[in-house]
Amino acid sequence: MSAPVSRSRPAARLTPAVLLCLALVYVVWGSTYFGIKVAIGSLPPLGMLAARFLGAGALLYAFLRWRGVPAPTRREWGASAAVGLLLLGGGTGLVTLAERDASSSVAAMVLAVSPLFAALFARLWGERTGGREWLGIGVGLLGIALLNVGELRATPLAAALLILAPLCWTFGSQWSRRLPLPAGLMGSAAEMLAGGVLLGLLSLGLGERWTEPTAASLWALAYLTVFGSLVAYSAYMYLVAHTRPALATSYAYVNPVVAVLLGVGLGGETLTGLGWGALGVILTGVVLVAWPRPASVTAPTTENPGAVQAPGAEA
Repeated sequence: MSAPVSRSRPAARLTPAVLLCLALVYVVWGSTYFGIKVAIGSLPPLGMLAARFLGAGALLYAFLRWRGVPAPTRREWGASAAVGLLLLGGGTGLVTLAERDASSSVAAMVLAVSPLFAALFARLWGERTGGREWLGIGVGLLGIALLNVGELRATPLAAALLILAPLCWTFGSQWSRRLPLPAGLMGSAAEMLAGGVLLGLLSLGLGERWTEPTAASLWALAYLTVFGSLVAYSAYMYLVAHTRPALATSYAYVNPVVAVLLGVGLGGETLTGLGWGALGVILTGVVLVAWPRPASVTAPTTENPGAVQAPGAEA
């Protein structure tokens, strides 16, 4: 049965559920940039992602079916494939390909344009972005520009892929709120399964070859599958359905902080004094974006036929 037509109002307050999901997306996804870098050290990029999402999606799908959650309809599978292609193929896939020639820190920093793209795409469907949110986006982008000054650079091709990635990701995120996706966590499971199949086909089509992986790559793949996909992806889809676009994508400002700290601490990257100052600017932008709006200026109610329900609602 298709997801029911419902009215969804972006959250005006930082509820405990929203705060928990923000923390998971901020910290876990910040660490996945370093995890991806380790994983593709001996694994093919798109093939690794296919294994990651197929594994996570299959585990979640099997658990939900065991708990009696209905299987997606044909219409819901089609919507899940569209979202999976944009988010997991175009978003995560392009980032992974870019990390062959870019550091994990650079990958996270360039993707900080996501809140700006999210706000622009949201306006296509009549949602508003407040003045303080625009200010926070501007401050965050200023911090990203400062952070890119120095030795943290990428090749032109990698930079282009990293610009295309948030375009795919944010458009898919906003579109997903209006598609007939399966309710609850079944939506995340279907998107990961569909996205994993598409990534696997791309890997085969591009002729990627598998060689004997290192232990570090296998551990990184396991971490990406469980925490990056099962945990953080489901938390993000909750934010997409229940918060403002600028807040749902504010992870893009915190992820560079986590990615840089891991890159410096574990990956041998360096950061200048200007870079550390830029982190403070980035966090200021996050505060401006995340600070709750007054109820009187909350975005108006809109029709949302494919609203993603709270994770755990059916689990």
